[in-house]
Amino acid sequence: MSIDFGDDFFFGTATSSFQIEGRSPIIPQGESIWDSFCALPGRVSDRSNGLIACNHVERYAEDVALMKKLNMGVYRFSVAWPKVIPNGRGVVSPAGLDFYDRLVDELLAADIVPFPTLYHWDLPQALDDDGGWMMRETAEAFADYTTAVVERLGDRISTWMTFNEPYVSAALGYVTGEHAPGHRSLDAGLAVAHHLLVAHGMGMERIRAAAPNAEAGIVLNFTPAKPATKAPADVAAADIRNAWENEWYIGPIMGKGYPERAVEALGWNRVIDVRDGDMELIAAPIDVLGVNYYSRSVVSAVGQTQPLSHQRTEMGWEVHPESMRALLVWIHENYAPPKIVITENGAAMPDTQVAGGRINDTDRIDYLRRHLHAVHAAKEAGVPMAGYLAWSLMDNFEWAHGYTKKFGLVEIEERTLNRKPKASALWFAEVARTGVVPDA
Repeated sequence: MSIDFGDDFFFGTATSSFQIEGRSPIIPQGESIWDSFCALPGRVSDRSNGLIACNHVERYAEDVALMKKLNMGVYRFSVAWPKVIPNGRGVVSPAGLDFYDRLVDELLAADIVPFPTLYHWDLPQALDDDGGWMMRETAEAFADYTTAVVERLGDRISTWMTFNEPYVSAALGYVTGEHAPGHRSLDAGLAVAHHLLVAHGMGMERIRAAAPNAEAGIVLNFTPAKPATKAPADVAAADIRNAWENEWYIGPIMGKGYPERAVEALGWNRVIDVRDGDMELIAAPIDVLGVNYYSRSVVSAVGQTQPLSHQRTEMGWEVHPESMRALLVWIHENYAPPKIVITENGAAMPDTQVAGGRINDTDRIDYLRRHLHAVHAAKEAGVPMAGYLAWSLMDNFEWAHGYTKKFGLVEIEERTLNRKPKASALWFAEVARTGVVPDA
């Protein structure tokens, strides 16, 4: 059965700065922690980097024209801190801000709403040299960076997002070491988690001051954890996983504080410097919550298990749209954000099927269709869903996987970087045009 989202719902796509932009010789740019991470042996699977990426920094006008052709109403992108303030604090680069000026104007001229995120993992290396997110001072530097960007672009931006997936920044960047800057310390990760939330609160203050009429919020990722069995040990393991991955950030942001059971399990009190006023700062009201959802996890007391009965993506993630609907209802019932936008949802697929020179990615179309049905079901259940942004507009640098995992609706030809819409792009363009998701 087809479904209709109605006129009060928007569609678009999402990207991030390091994953698509590349560098331009006319924009002085500082190193980021991801530039440094890519240079370390064995950290990126194909030994690639973001120096060129999709060359969006020079081909942005072409990309905006393509988005318009694909009926995208909203474009979520991130601003690269090292482009704006190359050393992380201090001197602002006019050339860096000029690029985002041009991008925003190009989007508006194409009737596409710009939806910027201020931080998507590319911390200036100069700040990391001083301790990075392990140091509270980095939150203060983020606040100053926020002011610089919002004062320049704020007259044309209706919605700002402070951070993308702070859980991933803390857990993969500082606990497991899978992402930049590559540390492996639970204590560091816990400190970073708090400092990221403090930075979010400071950023919200700066947005409110510089653009009082704009909406503002944050993008959080959620991976609902389900116990592998009904055994008490498995249930307890899944509960702690949910507390750390899915409640640790939304709880403080929505005024409920850190989940006590995870605080106790992780030994949080011994490493976190919570100062007077921190929790109130973090809990400043948001106007919109961005939700990134890809999959669920199935957890046992001896580790994560792999369900055998469901389709999996190239990332090894189970395709489970039912968990997306349940997640959105859970967020609404427990935290009640005023508005929810799906800020990322998509799948890395093999993309080997080629018909007439175009990738016929029917598996990705099926993924998007099923998850859009889940979003619609949540909307019908009373969840204040406002929009859906597919991840991603184009194939790009997929962090530690380099260019080996492809999430894009648009193919990027390896040699020429030419853009070629996949079948999924044309399918999603029709959904965006009509607001209707057809049946399979």
